[in-house]
Amino acid sequence: MTSTSSPARGASSDTLRRLLTSRAALMTYILVALLVFASVMVPRFAQPRTATFLLLDVIAILLMAMPMTLVMINGDIDLSVASVAGLSSASLGVLYAVGMPFWWAVVVCLLIGLACGLFNGLMTAYVGLPALAVTIGTLALFRGLALVVIGDNAIANFPDGAKEFATGTIGETGIPVFMILVAVIIAVFAVVLHMTPFGRGLYALGNSMEAAHFVGVNTRLSRLYTLVASGFIASLAGIFWTLRYSSARSDNATGLELAVIAAVVLGGVSVFGGKGSIWGSVTGVLIIGVINYALRLNRIPEVVLVTITGLLLIVSVVAPSLMGSWSEWRHRRRRSRDARPENITTAGALSA
Repeated sequence: MTSTSSPARGASSDTLRRLLTSRAALMTYILVALLVFASVMVPRFAQPRTATFLLLDVIAILLMAMPMTLVMINGDIDLSVASVAGLSSASLGVLYAVGMPFWWAVVVCLLIGLACGLFNGLMTAYVGLPALAVTIGTLALFRGLALVVIGDNAIANFPDGAKEFATGTIGETGIPVFMILVAVIIAVFAVVLHMTPFGRGLYALGNSMEAAHFVGVNTRLSRLYTLVASGFIASLAGIFWTLRYSSARSDNATGLELAVIAAVVLGGVSVFGGKGSIWGSVTGVLIIGVINYALRLNRIPEVVLVTITGLLLIVSVVAPSLMGSWSEWRHRRRRSRDARPENITTAGALSA
């Protein structure tokens, strides 16, 4: 009995150790430390309304970060997410203004997001163009379409029930009602990535497209599905953004793709593909949200917040490479030291 249970206990211990020392766990520790530090050092941070405004600030980024995690794990990238959100926002305003029932307009906007993601996916997976080049182009294309749709106008006066769903809170908790839907979406993406063959195929695809194809992964469909999901969720983020600020404009969510990518990479997703987790991306979004909200409470200018986001993106990309190079150097040095004949002189004297 002892000999049978010991290996199992050892395996469980190793699994727990890996979880506690993983990148996602490290980001969780950093997030908790930041929350404690901000609560102590930043005036007005440790208040119930902090949960409301902080979460409202990060919901759009958090939504777009979920499919972006899958897209980047399989080795692609989607730079058009903020433009899709802007196009969705502009379309929602115009459709509602011309008399379409609000929830039907929401459905149409979600279909527009699907169409944008489908275009990106087809150009990338089936035409064979790099996702970076395609989505740089559609970043400008979709933003231009938003301007064509609504012009320089701003449309407001959306239904009170819809605005309450976007900005209302759950009782006295301060947690926005919309976070219920966000939590469901996070759970769905976590299950898809970590508990299905499709998710395991994305990791294989990110490490090597040829190897993934060899083991039976449909690489084209995998890349298509993730980019379609990215467009769909980006349109949902655009709808939330419109209701949160009660304004449909062509420039809504401009520049948000930087924050999304920075958060995902900070959470442990490799820009080269093959690495990352949903929880890591969630913590990355929340860390950037906490930093920005704390600095905003101290009346730090917006340009400084953008600069900090850019610095976090650079550090997130460079730090893993530096750590990998350091570990490889130490490993080579250790092997060289172990291979060195330490006792040649002593052995020669003894043989003589």
